[in-house]
Amino acid sequence: MTSHLYRFFPDLEGREIRVPGGSVAEVLRAVNDIAPGFTDYVLDERGALRRHVLVAVNKRILVDRKTLADRVPEDGTLYIFQALTGG
Repeated sequence: MTSHLYRFFPDLEGREIRVPGGSVAEVLRAVNDIAPGFTDYVLDERGALRRHVLVAVNKRILVDRKTLADRVPEDGTLYIFQALTGG
């Protein structure tokens, strides 16, 4: 995760977070169990990724931003970062 997210979820800072593999949605819910409110920050009211959040699975940008069905393997890495927009 980018350092920006640690400001809101300091309990996650400096930790390697290990959760079971599954869909991106399942992995995010598991992180939310560790840091309540996390999914509220990265997902919108419909459960899709917010506009300014990017997710990659094993260095590959997430394809399904709405249902978060992309799979994260048991030994995979999920990267979460804030996207910057503007000109």
